Amino acid sequence: MSIFDWYVQNEYWFAAVQLTLAMLGMGATLKLSDFRDVAREPKGVTIGVLVQIVAVPLVTLLLIQSVGLDVGVLIGIALIAAIPGGTVSNIYTYLAGGNIPLSISVTALTTLGCLLTTPIILGVLIDDYMPADFEMPAAQIAVEIGVYLLLPLVVGMMCYRFLPQWAELISRIGVRGSMFVILLIVIGSGGAGRLDTAAFGGFNVMMIASFFVVLVLIGALTPALAGLKRRDTIAIEIEVAVRNTNLGLLIKASLFPAIAGQADPIGDFVLFTLLLYGALQIFIGLLWVWIRRRQGAVA
Repeated sequence: MSIFDWYVQNEYWFAAVQLTLAMLGMGATLKLSDFRDVAREPKGVTIGVLVQIVAVPLVTLLLIQSVGLDVGVLIGIALIAAIPGGTVSNIYTYLAGGNIPLSISVTALTTLGCLLTTPIILGVLIDDYMPADFEMPAAQIAVEIGVYLLLPLVVGMMCYRFLPQWAELISRIGVRGSMFVILLIVIGSGGAGRLDTAAFGGFNVMMIASFFVVLVLIGALTPALAGLKRRDTIAIEIEVAVRNTNLGLLIKASLFPAIAGQADPIGDFVLFTLLLYGALQIFIGLLWVWIRRRQGAVA
């Protein structure tokens, strides 16, 4: 057995470890007092959460019904729409001069809520495109979110509360460890021949990049039209566009488990979509952060 066959057989556990590390790292940066000011002015966090769980899925539904996408890409985009924001959105909000407690609050609330919302949104978006005998494993997804996402998040917050001298180190190890495991996933998937750039095609790449831009616009226009302050708008637009692709990789591994020696074009396209979106949100996101910083400097 080659090392890449071994990776394929254990892909689920790679995804589980990287999500656990990411959420542990995020939790070790959070404390309850971060949310005090946001609780006093709930308008921003309410709009941020509603955009995440209502507006984004509706726009995604319109997209997948109106554009002829490959099934794997369609499911990948649906997964992106169904998952909450992640730790990167909080970092980008800080760099762009946005409202950091608001960003953290929206991340935390949508992360807690995804225990219920992710299986529901995912079911609505992809049920019509799955085989007739497919049943959405909603209970399994909920358990995985609880075990690999919420539990390490709580453990991280407890570390911040009771072991403050270790919190920064724990956060650094968690975040960097998660990024390292994602690198292993990319190497393992590529080595197993599951990331075929030529087969994926330029049209699909363009559609995923366009989807990212659409999410940025939704995140920017909705709070602006609601009359939120500039710093709040920045936090929400970044929160909406920068998703927790760590969770997406875990759900993908659960829905489409890789089997060594067996081709799975749909599962491979889902994986490629998630990894590509994750790369785009890093690079395009950094460009967007630079633009927002420039606008703030001019203002």
